[in-house]
Amino acid sequence: MNESQRARRPGGRSARVGAQVHQAVTDLISERGYGNFTVGDVAARAGVADSSIYRRWGSLETLLTDVALTRLNTQSPMPDTGSLAGDLRTYAANVAREITGPDGPAVLHLAVALSSNGQQGLRAGDDLRAERIRQLQSMLDRAHERGEPAPDALDVLDHILAPMYIRVLFGMELTPDYVDGLVDRML
Repeated sequence: MNESQRARRPGGRSARVGAQVHQAVTDLISERGYGNFTVGDVAARAGVADSSIYRRWGSLETLLTDVALTRLNTQSPMPDTGSLAGDLRTYAANVAREITGPDGPAVLHLAVALSSNGQQGLRAGDDLRAERIRQLQSMLDRAHERGEPAPDALDVLDHILAPMYIRVLFGMELTPDYVDGLVDRML
């Protein structure tokens, strides 16, 4: 196997190292909070060399942005239930489960901290928002194709996701009834 084939192999060493580094960041955010650890701390926790992190991500801020984007976006796949109401309910329930899980609050705190940290932070916030909107738009486009009226992606972000994020950030309960109520009001 040549080097280019090895680099593209899903689930190989690179994927394992990436997952270890992401988990190390999430654990450190949970334990110490944003801004209270270094690349060296992440590397030690993940069991990799600092140089591996710098080579792959370039900086701590880039790594933190990657962790936030990955955790917030790839763990909430866009459902396709056949109706917008079903899609929104399933999606909202998945997001609620994700952000109230063991790493959820840490990842939300990371996203907030990143987005308020200078120019790179503003770009990170823009990237997070753009990816969420892109994902939501795919669900809304399917609804339009089925002939269903669909809200704007920003409205879904404002009326469903934002209230859930705020509740988790402030340590408030996020019940299934509350999440369903957000979807009902949106529709």
